[in-house]
Amino acid sequence: MGEVLSQNEIDSLLNALSNGELDVDEMKDTGEKQVKNYDFARPAKFSKEHLRTMEIIFEHYGRLLSTNLPVYLRKNIQVEVMNSEAVTYSEFSNALSNPVLLGIVNFAPMPGNIIMELASNLGYAMVDRMLGGAGEPLERTRDFSEIELLIIERIMNVCINLLREPWENVVDIHPRLERIETNSQFAQIISPSEMIAIITINLKIGDVEGLMNVCLPYMTLEDIMDKLNTKYWYSTMQECDEKEYTEVIEAMISKAPMPVKAVLGKSNISVNDFVNLQVGDIIRLDTKVDQELEVYVGNIKKFTALPGASDEQYAVRVTSVIREEQ
Repeated sequence: MGEVLSQNEIDSLLNALSNGELDVDEMKDTGEKQVKNYDFARPAKFSKEHLRTMEIIFEHYGRLLSTNLPVYLRKNIQVEVMNSEAVTYSEFSNALSNPVLLGIVNFAPMPGNIIMELASNLGYAMVDRMLGGAGEPLERTRDFSEIELLIIERIMNVCINLLREPWENVVDIHPRLERIETNSQFAQIISPSEMIAIITINLKIGDVEGLMNVCLPYMTLEDIMDKLNTKYWYSTMQECDEKEYTEVIEAMISKAPMPVKAVLGKSNISVNDFVNLQVGDIIRLDTKVDQELEVYVGNIKKFTALPGASDEQYAVRVTSVIREEQ
């Protein structure tokens, strides 16, 4: 509670005001309020936290690309997430050149589509590599033929299918490539003024380097914006239960077949004797009847045993286990 003035103090203030000793304007609070500019043409729908979380998601995606694409292109693939930014869709589409490779991706179950833009030189290099070439881009750019687009579509389908795993901590998606456009005018999936997030990925196929831009409209991610923060992303990561993991490995190893053999003994005979062996012939071994046999697991001597029979079948009874230190 503020300080309560006595009647004498109130009278003194009124007299000072009437005599001009105090100025009312000086007594007013002159502190200015901070005003933040807001651009209605570029509403701030993506925060830095949202963009940072998407960078983490696509860093995971980049690792998947670098391990899966070499299977198809037979070239070393290096992937690096360069940056992320929020812009309007018109700024993104106006910066595109022709011809361009735009993959229109259905981001089900999320509403709407996303766009994956691939640099033209990377597209030419992929086609050259898939057709048995060295993976060199064309010196002069030209429109892609139908056959080339079919080859690129196969690679883009692989890239799009890899999107599911990095997003699984946020939402279970089932992305599907709807079509590939080479003209940016036919890829107007949203309003030009709609805000989008662009993740820029640097892709290097052998010696050919280019950019892949992933365009994520706000309307597509609106329902999961609350989940696009690092705290939620890390909290939903599946924790590895080491005990359960060990039990699974032990169960799988226990089912693996291992060859086991017991060696009765050894003998040296001539090739002529070996060729003329008949049923009932006797081969003299270097072991005695009551001597322990060596039992091998794979090629490792693991046990000693005595020969015998079990249910009218030959068998051995293990007498000792041979340790590594022995």
